[in-house]
Formats: sequence, structure tokens, C-alpha cells
Amino acid sequence: MTTSQADSADPQTRAEGVNLRPAGSGRAVGALDAASVGQTVGQATVPDPVFSCHDVNVHYGSKHALRNVSLDVGRRQVLAMIGPSGCGKSTFLRCLNRMNDTIPGARVTGRILLDGKDIQDRDRDVVRLRARVGMVFQKPNPFPKSIYDNVAYGPRLHGLARNRADLDELVCTSLQRAGLWKEVKDRLKQAGTGLSGGQQQRLCIARTIAVQPEVILMDEPCSALDPVATARVEDLIDELKESFSIAIVTHSMQQAARVSQRTAYFHMGVLVEIGETDRIFTNPRHRLTEAYITGRFG
Repeated sequence: MTTSQADSADPQTRAEGVNLRPAGSGRAVGALDAASVGQTVGQATVPDPVFSCHDVNVHYGSKHALRNVSLDVGRRQVLAMIGPSGCGKSTFLRCLNRMNDTIPGARVTGRILLDGKDIQDRDRDVVRLRARVGMVFQKPNPFPKSIYDNVAYGPRLHGLARNRADLDELVCTSLQRAGLWKEVKDRLKQAGTGLSGGQQQRLCIARTIAVQPEVILMDEPCSALDPVATARVEDLIDELKESFSIAIVTHSMQQAARVSQRTAYFHMGVLVEIGETDRIFTNPRHRLTEAYITGRFG
């Protein structure tokens, strides 16, 4: 069964080891406003977090997109964020490297601490911040440059290589860590846009890790990929968590269960529940979390 077939299958059989069977009376989940969700269920903090976020709110003009979210991102682990479309999970992800700054009318309040320092401070160098907190987008976006120059772009910009030999080594190492080296080592001068979709996404991951970030943000990185390419990216995430903190937004509950150690469920701009991934999927504590993972809505 392919990933797309699995996603369209009966909710009871979607993911082995994940509790996706409706429980209780199975009554429909009614329309709820954000105020009715209540306080976040679960432990939002972790020891020695790389990110510690407190009462984060985001407005897009008059729209209140994210409401009083407090959440830590642990070091060298994967945090998955799930929830229906428009629930605020991608909005929160973009807060972590100030990508919302690029959206006209966006306003972010609250405290977002990276290694104890607020990234919202006016004197914060946003370019350096985005080197420390890299981003992999939903659709692969290689530069219209060679494979080599795609990976070398960041190290050149930030002066991370003293000479060409250092740069060559950094490009090679980054491609190896992204699981792409063996496939492209003989065509580094060819355009990155000529690669397959899955290869392009791994090239973008190599480009991200080439600047030696602390955190990698991934916004639905596999949504445009086939099942084989998705499996390769998921294997890569498992390897990268040994060196990086990773926060991933995904619409696939199976993917969240496979790759993450903690899972956060968002609903209508509110962080509803957070906890260890195994517990979230086998014993959710909030009725909205249970309703979502059992397929009653979303």
C-alpha cells in the first residue's frame, strides 16, 4: 500500500502502532471557538530547551491567528506539529526564525527565547538568526544554480570557509549528511533544478545544514513527494536529530508518529495538547486531540 492509499484508508487501519480507532460514543465534534478549547493539556516545557516560547500571539491584520502559545523545543529531538488546515501550526513554525516578518500586516507578541535570548529583540541580526534556525519549505526550492553552488551559497555568505578546499569539504559533507552525495557526486556542476523532486528536497536540506544551524524547521517537507522519496526524507530526519533540533509541521499523522519524539496538536490558533508522541497517539487527554487523530474531523 502506498502512502497516498494509506492516507485514504479507513482511519482504524492508517498506522500500525498508532491508536486511530474512534473511542467513546463517536459523537460528532461541534463547531468550537478558540475560547472553548481551554488550557493546553500536557507538559509544554522540557529541560534545557533550545527554544522556549511564552504567550506567543500572532495577528495578520485583524485576524488573531495564534493565541497565547507557550511551548519548548527540545535539543536534538524532533517536535511534530499537527492539526487541521489553518490551525496555526505553520504560523508558529515561522515565528521561530521570524519568517512572519516578511508578511505585510503580521504582528508577533510574546517571548521567543533561543538559547535564553529573545529573538524578537530589535537589535537581533535576522540574517544570522536564520542561519542558526534553518528552514525547509513545503515545495523544494533549489536556487537556479549548480548543485555545488546551491550548497556553497550559505557558507560563502557567512564566511564559513577559509578557502576552496574548506568549501569543497563542507559541500561534500553536507551532501553526505543529506543522503545525496552518491547520487550527485559526478554532476556537481549541473543545475540543482534538474534533480527529481525528492532529490531537490534533500538538496535543500543539504543547503540548510551547510551553514551549521542549531535548529531545522520543516514545513510539510514531504507533501509534494512520492512515498519512496518521503521514506528517504524521514530516514534523514531520524539521522539529523542526532545533531540538530528539528520542528516539523505535517498533515500526516503517520509521519508524525514515525519521526517525532514529541507531538503538539493545534486547533484554531490554540495549542490544545503537547506530549510524548507515543502517548498523544495512544492515549490523548483532550477530546479535540482524540477527535482529530481518530478521523472525526480535520
